[in-house]
Amino acid sequence: MTTMRAAVFQGDGRIAVERLPVPAPAAGEVCVRLEGCGVCASNLPVWAGKPWFSYPLAPGAPGHEGWGEIVAIGDDVADWRVGERVALLSDKAYAEYDIARADALTRLPERCDGLPLPGEPLACAMNIFRRSDIVAGQRVAVVGAGFIGALLIQLAASAGAEVIALGRRRYALDVALLCGAAQAIPCDDVHAAIGTAMESTGGAGCPRVIEAAGEQASLDVASAIAAEGGKLIIAGYHQDGPRQVNMQQWNWRGLDVINAHERDPAVVARGLREAAAAVADGRLEPFPLLTHQYGLDELDRAFATMLERPPGFMKATVVL
Repeated sequence: MTTMRAAVFQGDGRIAVERLPVPAPAAGEVCVRLEGCGVCASNLPVWAGKPWFSYPLAPGAPGHEGWGEIVAIGDDVADWRVGERVALLSDKAYAEYDIARADALTRLPERCDGLPLPGEPLACAMNIFRRSDIVAGQRVAVVGAGFIGALLIQLAASAGAEVIALGRRRYALDVALLCGAAQAIPCDDVHAAIGTAMESTGGAGCPRVIEAAGEQASLDVASAIAAEGGKLIIAGYHQDGPRQVNMQQWNWRGLDVINAHERDPAVVARGLREAAAAVADGRLEPFPLLTHQYGLDELDRAFATMLERPPGFMKATVVL
């Protein structure tokens, strides 16, 4: 195959699918024939055409949750073979082929044979979980029960924590219970949600609170239910403007506030390898959370569905 299809974001919700040459790996790189790519909520502003982006984007961008099979290997790559099935860290995975550094891959476990596995969000979940310092017996709140929140609930419950899930969507809260949450609290009324969570902890709050929705309201809830001397972990992607925090509350409670977004490629790659191990041993079960599939020429529908988040929706993937 010498050519491939790739999505090109035009702005204002418009996506063209173009045919281009298959990229060749340079030294230290591999080329992967993609089987699919997860559709990430962080890409919604890119799809919508916010003015701080320049269009058209590079072909395949901003897809970054790809998986597939290695088809070509560049010079100086010793640890990989053509035909191996991998998840990769790349940035042009809304396409049939993409390039990744050899140190930005992980082999997919055998139990993933024939199954989709967008590795990058799983790597994020593993890195967030590590930064959260969760141990058995702790009471942990996860505010935001979307895909990442559900993964974190699985990890915390597997570690022996008692997990309280908070979110706005009834379907997502039902999924949170299936993922191991002991309690699910709706957040339609922020003050009522805070009151319910505090009542369930005897007024003490939670020693670990993970904010996983990226909104002002979820940050307010997470701050309000954190226990004195606890850790407030920011996992949500806050990309739509400044936030306000109750600094008096943070001061009085002596909170450790942790921004769990990793930018070091080596740390992200470590999270990817740890995620593959967690899928292999069952600590992570992402497959039931991958609820909607689309073809590459249906990518605009995938984004529209993610924006709407109808009942039954958790995570969309593009399959190739």
